[in-house]
Amino acid sequence: MNRLFGAIGALSGLVAVGAGAFGAHALGARLAPDLLAAFETGARYQMYHALALLLVAVIHAHRPVPLVRAAGWLFTAGTVLFAGSLFALALTGVRLLGAVTPLGGICFLAGWLSLALVFLRRP
Repeated sequence: MNRLFGAIGALSGLVAVGAGAFGAHALGARLAPDLLAAFETGARYQMYHALALLLVAVIHAHRPVPLVRAAGWLFTAGTVLFAGSLFALALTGVRLLGAVTPLGGICFLAGWLSLALVFLRRP
């Protein structure tokens, strides 16, 4: 499972860098400022949680407990829902897609809480 989360984290980082470059170079002159800001927020949070997934992979290698796995899946789901909805919103202009974004944020919060509980519990 640590290899899976490591791979997901690395690939997510790859996509985040690509999305950031695409937003800066290809979308900068084409999107309204608020939509460009949404796109950039998606790329930024995707990168944060790509790094978090790499952390999950390292922790899981040393402490393979259910809460670590939960954090990894929550970060993965959060990335798809949060960043994905912001990317889709920015590229399509469909504001209704923004309603999905908070669900991704909840996944992120739950993932960080899961990691906190891993550290607070005794091994």
